Amino acid sequence: MVGIHRKYLGYLFVAIFAFGFGALIAPGQNEKISEANGVPFEDFLDNRDGPKLSVPVLDAVWGILKESYYKPAGLDFQQMSYGAARGFVSEIDDPYTVYMDPIESKEFADGLDGKLEGIGAELEMKENQLIIVAPLKNSPAIAAGLRPGDIIVAIDGESTQDVGLFEAVTKIRGPKGTQVILTIVREGRDEAFDVAITRDSITLESVTVEPVTDTIYHVSLNQFNDTTRREFGNAIEQILLERGSGMILDVRGNGGGFLDISIDILSELLEGEKIAVIVRERGKEDDFLKTSGNARLPDLPLVVLVDKGSASASEIVAGALQDYKRGILIGTQTFGKGTVQEIKRLQDGSSLRFTVAEWFTPKDRSIEELGIMPDIEVEFTEEDLKVERDPQLEAAVEYLQNR
Repeated sequence: MVGIHRKYLGYLFVAIFAFGFGALIAPGQNEKISEANGVPFEDFLDNRDGPKLSVPVLDAVWGILKESYYKPAGLDFQQMSYGAARGFVSEIDDPYTVYMDPIESKEFADGLDGKLEGIGAELEMKENQLIIVAPLKNSPAIAAGLRPGDIIVAIDGESTQDVGLFEAVTKIRGPKGTQVILTIVREGRDEAFDVAITRDSITLESVTVEPVTDTIYHVSLNQFNDTTRREFGNAIEQILLERGSGMILDVRGNGGGFLDISIDILSELLEGEKIAVIVRERGKEDDFLKTSGNARLPDLPLVVLVDKGSASASEIVAGALQDYKRGILIGTQTFGKGTVQEIKRLQDGSSLRFTVAEWFTPKDRSIEELGIMPDIEVEFTEEDLKVERDPQLEAAVEYLQNR
């Protein structure tokens, strides 16, 4: 999603219990989260070139089932309609273009507002595998030891093969206090293993800040949402007030959010009005989104921590800072989410989220499915996790102390 411009919403369409973020088009100047209320569906069909929907096929199927299906009480026309729309859209073969029924749409919106419940992990379907993009900080998923890149091969003993993202999310989601068992395949381990997780309410601060030395500050960006701008501004004021000598900007495990917020972050760190991101839409000229020119920390020594859970809006920030050599990236390769989505809300509360653009770094680098390589690669191993050691953070502190 996008900040100075509220034009692009950066969603990653991950699932935080349910769903998470990436790069979407946000309401604002162009109202890219838009309402379709009151617009007859016939108008959408009649005003577009190309083939029309063969609705009679669905009518025929419905007629046969209504007439002959042996358990007519099991025929829920509304739910079957949602299923038809979901299946129709899924044939596009774009994991970021999805139809959401009213319940899923509400949960997605709640995720943007920080109202989360479940295990607290951002999920993605990639190459027909259900992948954990990032477990959220202080979540049941973190407590259970889940890590970015883990592949969920079964949910409560049922295989996730050929299961869609929404169906998987529905199975993982559940009331606070209940348990779900995920079977995980992890790089570096020979066999799959089970992880039992007790669901809970998820409270996630957008930004946290703490000193790691007397003058070096560790600022974690956990999301790019409507509170991030204010919270990041507060962190900057603290660093300025306490005369900080360096900042570690941590976007590990951050699956994205509003793209305009990523530009707000860059506007505090890059001097002058610089290109923050290039957006390419179908049939339009490139859109060069720029920083504000009012940076408060244009020269403070900076390290950015990244990992495979850093996606979309996180990659916009990391990519721009790397392009301008404004900071050093430390960690591991990022996720690789370089597209932008728009949401259309439909009359019944359901919605369609679909890809409308691709974004590129200021130096015109595409990161889609490639991610961003850090300047200094530092792994975070299973052993580090067990002994509660953070080698990436340690490397960042050492770099700033010795520069």
